[in-house]
Amino acid sequence: MKLAKKIVAPFFFNKLDWLLVKSFIGPFILTFFIALFVLVMQFLWKYVDDLVGKGLNTFVLFELIFYASARLVPLALPLAVLLSSIMTFGSLGEHFELTALKASGVSVLRMMRPLIVVVSMISIFAFVFSNYLLPFSNLKFQTLLYDIRNQKPTVAIKDGIFYNDIDGFNIRVDKKDPDGNTLHGIILYDHSSGLGSDHVIYAEKGQLIQDEKNMALTFFLENGKQYKDVSTKKKPEDEEHYDLYYTKFKSWEKRFDLSKFKLSRSDDNYFRDLKQMMNLKQLMYEMDTVKEEKAKLELSMVEYSKPYFVFSKFAKDSVKKLNSPSPLFHSFSKIDDWLTILPKGERKTVLEKAMNQSRNIKNYSDILKNQIQFKNNEIIGDLIEIYRKFTLSIACLVLFFIGAPLGSIIRQGGLGWPLAYSIVFFIVYHVTSIIGEKSAEKMALSAFSGMWLSTFILLPLGIFLTYKAANDSALFSKDKYVKFLNSIIVPRKWRKL
Repeated sequence: MKLAKKIVAPFFFNKLDWLLVKSFIGPFILTFFIALFVLVMQFLWKYVDDLVGKGLNTFVLFELIFYASARLVPLALPLAVLLSSIMTFGSLGEHFELTALKASGVSVLRMMRPLIVVVSMISIFAFVFSNYLLPFSNLKFQTLLYDIRNQKPTVAIKDGIFYNDIDGFNIRVDKKDPDGNTLHGIILYDHSSGLGSDHVIYAEKGQLIQDEKNMALTFFLENGKQYKDVSTKKKPEDEEHYDLYYTKFKSWEKRFDLSKFKLSRSDDNYFRDLKQMMNLKQLMYEMDTVKEEKAKLELSMVEYSKPYFVFSKFAKDSVKKLNSPSPLFHSFSKIDDWLTILPKGERKTVLEKAMNQSRNIKNYSDILKNQIQFKNNEIIGDLIEIYRKFTLSIACLVLFFIGAPLGSIIRQGGLGWPLAYSIVFFIVYHVTSIIGEKSAEKMALSAFSGMWLSTFILLPLGIFLTYKAANDSALFSKDKYVKFLNSIIVPRKWRKL
């Protein structure tokens, strides 16, 4: 706290500023972690199918939740700024502290000044987080989630259902005791030889023991029998025969290797080229590279088309010197007229050659068109990620200029009405952000317009609310609207009554 005072001391002048900062910091930290917790729970509900039944240890789960929480900070941070600013000024108004400050000559804008400095520092942190920490957490999260999704589920043998997740084996049990380890009526088909069901084991009872440390599964079978086919073919020219071996046993131990069920960690480099894993410098470099590749594609189209268009060989200056078109040009105004100057035997050849050349140009241009469109999509994706790193910072400031004056107008603290108002404005912010981003991806809007759409909508609203709060407007006063409606609905002759 002392270090923070030294950093921001030039901006503050009295104890009132520190009182406002302390009133803001507490609700901000509380609401930030509450919002983050709610978003993490939503994440768990979304990916629960990928996590259940994989036998993940606690460390892996906490690692996944940690990286997921870092990815959700861009959503939790603006919501926390909005809600805490409403709570701070709403609490001041509810306890008449706001009225006392105004009576002392302290305006709402003066009270907002120290918090503007704090929110600006939060915005700077948000930019640093988006540019450096968020790409790293996205990379780690994507890699770990990919490994979990591709991991085989743990051994889960059910009554009366064949289990074949262990390579080369098919296992079926009639009944499984509640302890999960005692099995009855066991049938085990061994396909490890690659010759089909040449080895079958039956057992009346068995114990299932799983060694997670050594990644092994052991069956202790009791009172059973086994059948095994063995080939008697000795030479290639001999006819192949099979002998059936039948044995009984009182106890039998069968061990399975479960190393494939172990979580294997992929290399982070597999996902490093995704745009969400890049910082601002890397995105700018990639966008410049894509623009150069796009320019080369456009130039190749021009170079490819030149041989097919003879007029492209002439310079523009030579064309300007022609005062009037040639009389021969006016005499041949249609393709049929041009063909009349050719011998009849060559006309078909000329037409076929022209059609082939047209097809070649069309096919080549279609290929280049798709490639150029792909490059345009890459450029738009880079721009979206570049603007995203700035929109989070600006969103914190914009939502503060909505929350602070809104709290001073409604004059209610706590988590009641402030939470309701903040949810409404946050939904507007989040929905407009998604609409703008999707519109930019579909090229319905430019990348700049799409990514800043929510700011364009909420900024005028923030300015309006700040103006109303500075002028002590009763914007959300119930009595004001009831009086206005009565003036319209109630007849003038009844108003005195």
